[in-house]
Amino acid sequence: MFPASGRNIPFTIENYAYQDGFGLETVTWVRKFQFAKRIRRFDATMIYSHTRRRIVDYLGTHQHLAVDIDISVDANGGLRLSSGEQRFYESMVGFRFPMYFSGNANVLEWFDDEDGKFKIEVTVTNRNWGRLFGYKGSFDVEYVDVSTVPADVKPLREEMRE
Repeated sequence: MFPASGRNIPFTIENYAYQDGFGLETVTWVRKFQFAKRIRRFDATMIYSHTRRRIVDYLGTHQHLAVDIDISVDANGGLRLSSGEQRFYESMVGFRFPMYFSGNANVLEWFDDEDGKFKIEVTVTNRNWGRLFGYKGSFDVEYVDVSTVPADVKPLREEMRE
C-alpha cells in the first residue's frame, strides 16, 4: 500500500512464473500504477505450500509478510482470491500478524465477454477501520516469451518459512 490515490490511473500487472532459489514453483505479481508524479509498485510472490495445503502470498520485495490465500471460482466464472492468516518474518523472528493491524484482501479477476477485456477488482478492508486500499479496472493481456525473469521483478529476499 502507498499514500497515493486517484481515478483513471493507468496500471500494468506483470506476472512471471519461475522456480525460486529454494526450487519452489513461484509466480510474481508486479503491479505498477502510473500516478502523475511517479510510478507506485505493489509486488507479491506466490507459492503453493504443501505444508499449509494452500497458496501462500509473500507481500513486498523482502517477503516480510506471508499471507494464506483461499482460491475459488466466482459466480461470474472469474477467479476469486481471499486472504487469510498472516505471518511476519524478519531474520530469526516470526509471528502471526494481528489482524487488528492488517487487512483482508478480496481479489476478483475475470474475462468480460461483452467488453472483450479482462477485469479486476481488489478491495482490502479492516474490520475496525473499514476500507484500506482498493482498485478496479480492465486490462488487455500480452503474452511475452521470456527466457529469463527480469531481476527487478524478483524479490530482493526470499523467505522459506511458510
